[in-house]
Amino acid sequence: MNIEIKEVHNRKELRKFIRFPHTLYVGNPYWVPALDFDEINTLSPEKNPAYEHCEAKLWLAYRGNVLVGRIAGILNHLHLEKWGQKYVRFGWIDFIDDEEVSAALLNTVENWAKEKGMLGVHGPLGFTDLDREGLLIEGFDQLGTMATLYNHPYYPVQLEKLGYIKDIDWMEYQFPVPNPPNETIQRMAEISLRRNNLKLVSFHKKKLLLRHAKELFELLDEEYKHLYGTVPLTDKQIDAYIEQYLGFVKPEFVPVVMDENNKMVAFGIVMFSLSHALQKSRGSLFPFGFIHLIQALWKNDRADLYLVAVKSEYQGKGVNAILMNQINKVLIQNGIKLVESNPELENNANVQSQWKFFEKRQHRRRRCYIKTL
Repeated sequence: MNIEIKEVHNRKELRKFIRFPHTLYVGNPYWVPALDFDEINTLSPEKNPAYEHCEAKLWLAYRGNVLVGRIAGILNHLHLEKWGQKYVRFGWIDFIDDEEVSAALLNTVENWAKEKGMLGVHGPLGFTDLDREGLLIEGFDQLGTMATLYNHPYYPVQLEKLGYIKDIDWMEYQFPVPNPPNETIQRMAEISLRRNNLKLVSFHKKKLLLRHAKELFELLDEEYKHLYGTVPLTDKQIDAYIEQYLGFVKPEFVPVVMDENNKMVAFGIVMFSLSHALQKSRGSLFPFGFIHLIQALWKNDRADLYLVAVKSEYQGKGVNAILMNQINKVLIQNGIKLVESNPELENNANVQSQWKFFEKRQHRRRRCYIKTL
């Protein structure tokens, strides 16, 4: 039976698009669902400020009356402007183990890209670097995180048969929390604070953290601008991410380093792991899903490292040690035993170097694929 591709046009179809993975991964112990309301906010033009400079289409694949796949196509005009690459992104890709389905989905994105005058298709990517990205190619038997995609092992096999090749990889690491903290890192942190006339700020109330939230994202935007696939964030996007990210974070899990003029030079964001809570809630807050999330935010032995940024002129001066040392202390205080790094670009030497003093294992790898048209 032929595969029929239908574009998503209304709320009911969007709901089917968002919930399809729940059927595809039912019973899978490693898949972590996204929160439904986050997906709706990201994929709705009236809610996501990225639509001001992005065009996006969502498609569903059917065999008869049975839903068998989904995919999104995104044309980010800021990416075209910044990088000069005439590419369309694909994301939110899921499909049953059937090469006809994967081919139909990706052909639909490729044809749309050609219609828009683009020369290539790459992904999985989102609207920005802060969306989930990268197809899992190693670590299918490892529990995912709220920030990462999961997919079946047949995904990369089928993409490569369709002519998609590696563009870049992300690595992921898992660390046991050192207890007591590493003495070398602690000493480096003390020296860096003194030598660079810096101070460590630890927030205990969310309203105090929120006063610095915009400065935090501006620093992130500046220091990540050279990384693969990044595009500048607009003020509206920053406001949306402040609500999305910082709403779940305990303020003491966001150490900040300031200079003598009270200007932010570095920060880190860590969160209690929500992986098991999201599995229990099945991505829905109601009627009882929010209970699992609240419990995970206050009682947990796992945490996820989300973002770390250091101002360029302070890189290589031990400022990372200040953040790592403080994060280590906070994790111990909160009973955390295990930490996930979340994805790091394989060529990001600055990030890779900060783990040299830690016991670690590289347990997942994910890939951005590309195909020229």
